[in-house]
Amino acid sequence: MAMTTAMDFDTARSTMIENQIRPWEVLDPRVLDALGKVRREDFVPLVYRTLAFADIALPLEHGESMLKPVVEGRLLQALDLNPADEVLEIGTGSGFVTACLAWLAHAVTSIDIHADFIEGARARLNAAGAHNVRLEVADAMSWNAGRQYDAVCVGGAVAEIPPRMFDWVKPGGRLFVIRGQAPAQEALRMTRRGDGWHSESLFETDIPYLRGAAPVARFAL
Repeated sequence: MAMTTAMDFDTARSTMIENQIRPWEVLDPRVLDALGKVRREDFVPLVYRTLAFADIALPLEHGESMLKPVVEGRLLQALDLNPADEVLEIGTGSGFVTACLAWLAHAVTSIDIHADFIEGARARLNAAGAHNVRLEVADAMSWNAGRQYDAVCVGGAVAEIPPRMFDWVKPGGRLFVIRGQAPAQEALRMTRRGDGWHSESLFETDIPYLRGAAPVARFAL
């Protein structure tokens, strides 16, 4: 089998943006630019490299997966980032969304519970020239951020939003999170306004839960 060439990847990337991302109402030019410039094929597991632009969630280790490209696009657009923003990402995974956040914002802090994910993402991000990222191995359910951010992106689902996540967002900041019961979870953009929050429902999806954030099993006798 002939190897996929760089031009094949460029064509596949453009096709993904035009046929998947745009039809899902991702129209922010900066987000489309990031998705066009960050080489997704360099962030997927090698065995799935030729599927880097397919409309599927690609498997990772530990039972995790990369988000579908359309979900990544909607996530990035929902955060409404500007070049001065500082962003917190929960769930580094392969590092692809991290790289897009780094393209769009001033600085990114990304945490993941899996040390091998952090190690792999660090190498990929360095190779991509994303040097405005700080990575840390941490469990979001117990981690102390010690500060607030302009935007917080939660890359795994939660049955209910942990109160600590609200504390990570600056006044005027945005929180993107996917909440609820599979298979009909709800993607939300929550904006901190004064002492309250403005919540917007964006779309339904179904992604793996963050470790420790899944629904509590209920047993009937």
